[in-house]
Amino acid sequence: MAGLDQVKSKISHQDRSKRFGHPGRIIWLTGLSGAGKSTIAMALERRLFDAGQNVYVLDGDIVRGGLCADLGFSSDDRAENIRRIGEVARIMADAGLLVIVAFISPFRADRDRVRDGMPAGRFTEVHVSTPLEICEQRDTKGLYAKARAGELTDFTGISSPYEPPPSPEVTLPTEQLTVDDCVDRIAAALT
Repeated sequence: MAGLDQVKSKISHQDRSKRFGHPGRIIWLTGLSGAGKSTIAMALERRLFDAGQNVYVLDGDIVRGGLCADLGFSSDDRAENIRRIGEVARIMADAGLLVIVAFISPFRADRDRVRDGMPAGRFTEVHVSTPLEICEQRDTKGLYAKARAGELTDFTGISSPYEPPPSPEVTLPTEQLTVDDCVDRIAAALT
């Protein structure tokens, strides 16, 4: 069908913001496996929901089992994983939701591509900056031990790089902060 790529909603971003009481946006949590991204994302979702916000979490472990089940962990597959989730998050934010994304998302260029696809001020990058040794101590799945033993290849932080954000809107050193402290910092950045 001709012209489908030019279909525009008759509901503006301002209309949606007025209806929901907030603009749609992406809150992107990035950090190593075991850093606390999912825990913080779920606590933030609860806080924002309880405050009357329209919010949803897209978590790496959940999305990898469905939308991105066909992808592995090579650099190309990781980039495609982030491209897909970035597009889903952008669509959800355009619909007026606060979308909390909790993904390792190890490469700066992939995160920047998602940011660049959003209107100014509607992408908040949160670096869950937990040190590698703390992440390894928290590792309930045993993934770091497997990576160190060579049983897992392309494991972020061990055999594959993690590129921390150079200037995130929020930095969370979780070895120094409680979950509530982390949620407080993110919530403050959103207002």
